[in-house]
Amino acid sequence: MSAEPEAAPLDSHTTTLIGSVQRAVRLLEAVASREQGAPAKQLAREAGLALPTAYHLLRTLVHEGYLRRDRGLFFLGEAAERLSSSGARQKRRSTVGDTLARWRDVIGAPVYYAVYRDGEIEVMCVADTPANPAVEEWADFRETGHAHAVGQCLLAQLDDKSRRDHLDRYPVRALTPYTVRDEDRLLRRLERTGRMEPVIERQEYALGTVCAAIPVTVGSSAAVVAFSLPSHQGDRLMPVARQLQNEVGRLLGTLAISISI
Repeated sequence: MSAEPEAAPLDSHTTTLIGSVQRAVRLLEAVASREQGAPAKQLAREAGLALPTAYHLLRTLVHEGYLRRDRGLFFLGEAAERLSSSGARQKRRSTVGDTLARWRDVIGAPVYYAVYRDGEIEVMCVADTPANPAVEEWADFRETGHAHAVGQCLLAQLDDKSRRDHLDRYPVRALTPYTVRDEDRLLRRLERTGRMEPVIERQEYALGTVCAAIPVTVGSSAAVVAFSLPSHQGDRLMPVARQLQNEVGRLLGTLAISISI
């Protein structure tokens, strides 16, 4: 009985695959270092590859969208740019998340970061703990901006037309006995809000919870940092809001960049 053919060593196959990836990455790095593009021969030389190997990998990378070729020169393609953009967004999200977590620990309360983008309220990051959990989103935050501090603070930063447009799409409605009763009362309240003053909300969105939001305005973009407390700690709202406002002021650049995430 003949012996079964010996299987190819796994390590050998894996090494071959890794080598191909390494060569492709070296070509991508060489292209990325040449904003004005570069021909295949130059890229092969810089990546330390034989020209036939470089040609094969360059054609593959062009086919997959990681490179593009224009008049004999190679440039980064849309797929590579998407990877770069995605990585930058993830890094910014991580930075903002770490910052919120630090503030959460400083003030001993859940901290939220939200922006107003394309006519919608978006809660981008939340930092809480099991001991101090975030407010449960029992009614869609986007549709109930009139009732919570995050939404009121964002609406206060908008111009009158944008504010009314938002309320036309998401009308004022009672969520608790403490929710503002109608649009006129809400608009008067928002108009009285100081440009950089914290917005305080007491049980308007959720019974048993009070909140404060601090405006973060960069150019035409509106953003807020907010926190929530149990209603029996309502006397802490303004002191903690001032404390958080000072913290935000020291790291405004981090939040300003992250508005684009």
